Amino acid sequence: MMRVFQISVLSCVIVLSAGCEAKKDRPIWEQVKIGDIAPGAAAKRPEDQAIKTIDFNIFIFDVPAENINVLDGIWPLLYTKPLEFKDAGGFRANSFMAGYGQLSIWNQIRDLLVGAGGEKTETVSLLLTDGQDRDYVISGLGAEQTVFYRSVSGPMEEAGAGPGKIVLRIRAAKRPGIRGVCDVSFLPVFVPLPSSSIPQLAARSKTKEFRFEPVGFGTKMGPGDFIFLGPEKYSEEQVTLSGLFFSRPKRKAVFRTYLFLCARVD
Repeated sequence: MMRVFQISVLSCVIVLSAGCEAKKDRPIWEQVKIGDIAPGAAAKRPEDQAIKTIDFNIFIFDVPAENINVLDGIWPLLYTKPLEFKDAGGFRANSFMAGYGQLSIWNQIRDLLVGAGGEKTETVSLLLTDGQDRDYVISGLGAEQTVFYRSVSGPMEEAGAGPGKIVLRIRAAKRPGIRGVCDVSFLPVFVPLPSSSIPQLAARSKTKEFRFEPVGFGTKMGPGDFIFLGPEKYSEEQVTLSGLFFSRPKRKAVFRTYLFLCARVD
């Protein structure tokens, strides 16, 4: 009888051992899948996770004010038809001029600026995230002042500004389904200095921004396309929007031009 009992116990141990061994050998990835841990993660495609960017290069030239007529030879080389103005009359009334061109004629424009005594004072690389704003600083305002501008071809209007900065707000967004093309917008904005380092209070300062809507414009761009921005005429006044953009109070009076080159669309 004892012999039979020992055989029965031994058989049970063998069966239990075999069951444990089978569980031990089973690969864990057959038991739990990554989709069970993070639902939906496996369904995302690599291109959905990529950050879409647009690269711009900004070239700034300062030219002696007495040679403002050099622009008369530059504007005919450029196109205005691709540009869409928020207020074409207001844009011109504020003494702003803009033209659209391609890289093939940039050397010709540069040679005209250099021939007029112009100097390249700065080159900026600006990386734009698809659909997000980036501010390029035009001028700083150290104290509160009044900035004059025109909404239409009429009397001057006033905007209280300062301390803070005048920026050109640039936004680029890729066109869905069209490779290598983006919609770009440009808008002058006064941005006040943050009133606090606390994010909630700093956000309130943003509500005090002033957007110079009459001078906003946009266009469609691809790699090699550029926008040339300059004044219609020279003004040394630092209280007008045009003066803050294009006049520089240096030892010798100069006017400033900007070239925004679309270098790459990812």
